[in-house]
Amino acid sequence: MQKVTIVAIGAGNRMNAYAEYIRMHPEEVELVAVVDPNEARRQHYATSFKLLPARCFASWEDFLSGPKVADAVFLCTPDHLHYRPAMMALEKGYHILLEKPIAQSWQQCLDIVRKARENNCIVGVCHVLRYHPYFRKIREVIDSGKLGEMITLNHQEEVGIERMTHAFVRGLWRREEETNPMILSKACHDLDLLVWLTGKKCREVSSFGSLKWFKESNAPAGSTARCTDGCLVEKTCPYSAIHLYYRQKRWLRHFDLPEEGDADEVILKELREGPYGRCVYRCDNDVVDHQVVSMRMENDVTVNFSMDAFTREGARKTHIMFSGGELSGNEKSLTIKYFQPGLTDEVYDFTDSSGECNYHGGADLYIVGDFIRSIREKNPDALLTNIETSLESHRIAFEIEKKRLQSH
Repeated sequence: MQKVTIVAIGAGNRMNAYAEYIRMHPEEVELVAVVDPNEARRQHYATSFKLLPARCFASWEDFLSGPKVADAVFLCTPDHLHYRPAMMALEKGYHILLEKPIAQSWQQCLDIVRKARENNCIVGVCHVLRYHPYFRKIREVIDSGKLGEMITLNHQEEVGIERMTHAFVRGLWRREEETNPMILSKACHDLDLLVWLTGKKCREVSSFGSLKWFKESNAPAGSTARCTDGCLVEKTCPYSAIHLYYRQKRWLRHFDLPEEGDADEVILKELREGPYGRCVYRCDNDVVDHQVVSMRMENDVTVNFSMDAFTREGARKTHIMFSGGELSGNEKSLTIKYFQPGLTDEVYDFTDSSGECNYHGGADLYIVGDFIRSIREKNPDALLTNIETSLESHRIAFEIEKKRLQSH
């Protein structure tokens, strides 16, 4: 079997998950170059995959200005660095596994699709939840028809307060202009699921939401610009950066901690100088912290979606009502109830596959496997999340944001 060769463009948290498949299946795929502005990350990949210095690039511009060196790229850059690298990579003839969301505008999404078609390239979008065992079971039940016709779908994305403050208040996805509206940067997974589970296109949307809490007008007396600046309420603040990162050692994936040595000092330096030490009420964030969406799909299926930051844990909860029963779950368990007398309720346990620490229940690995297979077979339909199937969720997201702004 001839190996499929890969280049990692962006060597952060998401690429680290996908790279595990490469480590597990060296007979199928080989990583031959890395591109990342962070020297520590480049060096980590160079060591892990035995890359020569000539195959380690600090910028995607430098890499893509050179000759083609692989079959495909894994494009795991920040949101605002999807469009231009994708267009250049496709022009070079690279297949792409593209981290979600596709791009920052509907026109940019269409441009990438057009360029992929022109150059006969496969583009997969990392909507990994289609590969998660829990959501695949839901799709299996729907497709079986045993619950009858779908009527209504209610879905809730509980972002979780730690993720919210880490990523969308202090972190990389805090500003719409620099990344995307939160409905796209966070919830495009959910919108993709809603399209996939209903099997329908969206005909109409309405949406309401805003940034209600994480702004300076809500800052408590005695708080400071940084949690490390002698804040008088730090020890009781539920959003304390010192408590989250230093005391609990949580959400450190963007800190680039040393593999050896004193990690505490690196964390404290970040809290004193970097974005993650800022008071949540005094950041430059502008994305929403709560949003609701109503959708009318084809065949009059109705969908209600809520995205909420203010929950202790992160989770997705789904309740689907059919003509012959109902289905509900929270990623850890799934319950099916029938209306017909004599039929027994069914309960499925997905505790072992819940959470992110196991590669989203293996979904991060499954999607890479399908992407490699689609290249080998020259068949984009071997991939559940090729860019053609991902367009509808993005079209909906941009329309949702337009409706939200009109209603605000």
